[in-house]
Amino acid sequence: MVTVYSKPACIQCTMTDRPLDKAGVIYRTVDVTENAVALEYVTEDLGYSAAPIVVVDDHNHWAGFRPDLISALAQSTALDA
Repeated sequence: MVTVYSKPACIQCTMTDRPLDKAGVIYRTVDVTENAVALEYVTEDLGYSAAPIVVVDDHNHWAGFRPDLISALAQSTALDA
């Protein structure tokens, strides 16, 4: 399952959620301001410092609003359905 690590009042996070929702991508959202373990994971393990962080799997993840990668994810999700 895709995970979007987010924080409140994050415009890029909202901009990421909308096309994921529109494409029907199933994902869960984790608020890094309320989950210290998640914050440590994205900053220490993955090396990101800005939200959102989208994690598809151990080798496919990114930070920020990336419409190109969201589109590619939506296409691959549609093919898997």
